[in-house]
Amino acid sequence: MSGSSSNQYSSFLKLCCETRNQTQVKKLHCQILKTLSNPEPFLSNNLINAYGNLRNPLYARNVFDKMAQPNPFSWNTLLSAYSKSGDLSTMQDIFNLMPSRDGVSWNSLISGYAVHGSVTEVVGTYSMMLRDGSVNLNRITFSTLLMLSSSKGQVNLGRAIHGHIQKFGFKACVFVGSSLVDMYSKIGSVHEAVKAFNEIPQRNVNVFVGSALLDMYCKCRNVQYAEAVFRRMRHRNVVSWTAMLVGYGQNGFSEEAIKIFSDMQKNGIEPDDFTLGSVISSCANLASLEEGAQFHAQALMSGLISFITVSNALITLYGKCGSVEYCNQLFDQMVFRDEVSWTALISGYAQFGNADKTITLFEKMLAQGLRPDSVTFIGVLSACSRAGLVERGYRYFESMSRDHGILPIHDHYTCMIDLLSRAGRIKEAQDFIHKMPFPPDAVGWATLLSSCRVHSNLEVGKWAAESLLDLEPTNPAGYILLSSIYAAKGKWNTVAQLRRGMREKGLRKDPGCSWIKFKNKLYIFSADDFSSPYYDQIYAELEKLNEKMIQMGYVPDASSVLHDVEELEKIKMLGHHSERLAIAFGLIFIPRHCPIRIVKNLRVCRDCHNATKYISKITQREILVRDAVRFHLFKDGACSCGDFW
Repeated sequence: MSGSSSNQYSSFLKLCCETRNQTQVKKLHCQILKTLSNPEPFLSNNLINAYGNLRNPLYARNVFDKMAQPNPFSWNTLLSAYSKSGDLSTMQDIFNLMPSRDGVSWNSLISGYAVHGSVTEVVGTYSMMLRDGSVNLNRITFSTLLMLSSSKGQVNLGRAIHGHIQKFGFKACVFVGSSLVDMYSKIGSVHEAVKAFNEIPQRNVNVFVGSALLDMYCKCRNVQYAEAVFRRMRHRNVVSWTAMLVGYGQNGFSEEAIKIFSDMQKNGIEPDDFTLGSVISSCANLASLEEGAQFHAQALMSGLISFITVSNALITLYGKCGSVEYCNQLFDQMVFRDEVSWTALISGYAQFGNADKTITLFEKMLAQGLRPDSVTFIGVLSACSRAGLVERGYRYFESMSRDHGILPIHDHYTCMIDLLSRAGRIKEAQDFIHKMPFPPDAVGWATLLSSCRVHSNLEVGKWAAESLLDLEPTNPAGYILLSSIYAAKGKWNTVAQLRRGMREKGLRKDPGCSWIKFKNKLYIFSADDFSSPYYDQIYAELEKLNEKMIQMGYVPDASSVLHDVEELEKIKMLGHHSERLAIAFGLIFIPRHCPIRIVKNLRVCRDCHNATKYISKITQREILVRDAVRFHLFKDGACSCGDFW
């Protein structure tokens, strides 16, 4: 049979490998056996290669054994077939039987062990390779060793291999240089990654190496350096754009992440599921429902909604924006759900303090055999806290390590402190802290101190405040919360001393503010704010509402005003709190069929919480307020928190 027929068969075999069609390869094999009594080594080698690529080493061995005179390429191709299949024992046997070995043989053996993470075998094989002669070394050898060092966190091995690269003169090779940058990036060695990057000629800085370096900078929180690398890259693909986008999002630059997503599309780069999921996560961090909804539409039109990464990000987005009905809808539409999906939905309901729904979902998750993680338990414990389910919260906390092998961290202990102290069990919370394996963090102490203010527990409050100030001397929360406890007891001299101490240390309380979005513009309000161009309409609206509220039985609660002024002045101050100004703005400008969405940087005071319930009943509007602690959905004169927050 002519060589042209062998070439045709080889071309067909290559096509079958590309389409992963093993059945067709076997049919071609039968045809070859029928038509060719003695196939050329070239064709037999192609058959061995085809079976190897399709992870069928037994058929590859069958072809090899029938060859009259296998050549070195035949041996290497068979060795590669066993290397790819993961049959490491037979791979080693084939290697030992080989009449001669070259760099390809050694690399196949090293690659087989490396893919399965067998560090000891890889190092042993590499040492044997060096004894056999450095002539067999090439860029594939070093790249494989570096990737193994990176994936296994073998820093010392990676540095040793780097030394060998320099010793044998491979450092100028872009392929090896890229692997070095990737390895040092993954182990967080900034200086060595940059040094390896700078050794690569600028013209050879490809997408792979640039993406690895900017990803490392982002993980090390050096966003400016990541931006510099990104600008230097002559060619960028979806991986490099996504690396920069994720870097922005993970370092708190969510607005920049959204902008770079837009820039990416302007440059003709289509997002994949990971890119779209990442930009939706940035919208979630900003609680930007409008932009998030636009990305939801893009996910639907592009078909990327079918990817679990995107669906999970959308559930998280709607949960953080207080739209749990959309969370549920998306969750129900998912064909496949993982632990992240369940946790996102659980966390969404927990934000509202809907303990019954949160716990029901959690129990369903367990019933389906899914493993909760630490984030899942934060959602469950916080829901128990906001609903006052102390005993239930205790049970879940104890089950974390006992039943699920999850070691509680500061966030879980803070949830328990909140659970106990919010329920008025201040002494029990204090005892719980004494039994903790480590002291609370600043959030934990502030949580206890806040509850001491609510329950007027001065003794424990002083202890919590002192502990908070010892931990963070420049944190004004300790002074402010302790001042409020003394103010509630009418001890204005002590309040004045605490405020004087704050001034002497240069500490300032963050002013309370609330904001609302209208036609893609943010409107920010502070208490007694007259800076808005609509202030006359806003204050007129509040006056009308106040009259109707009083007629319905509203009685102002001035206990949250921490100033030594007359009662009437306190009531006047209450009426102009920032969230009320934002709500009045929303009533004037937001269409009636849309809910009014307010965000507040501090916790809603009791009087404003009560007043907003009246406003929702008078106006028949849904008012969603996200404060520093949770969501409050006001509707028909009631709040979703059940007045327990």
